[in-house]
Amino acid sequence: MNVKGDEVTLENNKLETISNLFEGKEIRSVWNAEKEEYFFSVVDVIYALTDSNIPRNYWSDLKRKLINEGSELHEKIVQLKLKSSKDGKNYLTDTLDTKVIY
Repeated sequence: MNVKGDEVTLENNKLETISNLFEGKEIRSVWNAEKEEYFFSVVDVIYALTDSNIPRNYWSDLKRKLINEGSELHEKIVQLKLKSSKDGKNYLTDTLDTKVIY
């Protein structure tokens, strides 16, 4: 795994995008075989837990508030390319590992 700023690229590593369902809602996740841990899409988790109509805006507002309050959560965010269910393209997405997301 190589870190370039906030973006992480996984090279020569088995990388699987897995869709998990939480109460019928999809949560995209990525398995990092090297570290043996999952990374979950933050926006998908927010949508599943809050039923927000615009979870991306919810996350943006929450992230800004946490940063202003001095939270170190933003330092644990890893951006990975995940496939969009809307157009099938891969986009950089804020993810958190299992230790942080739970």
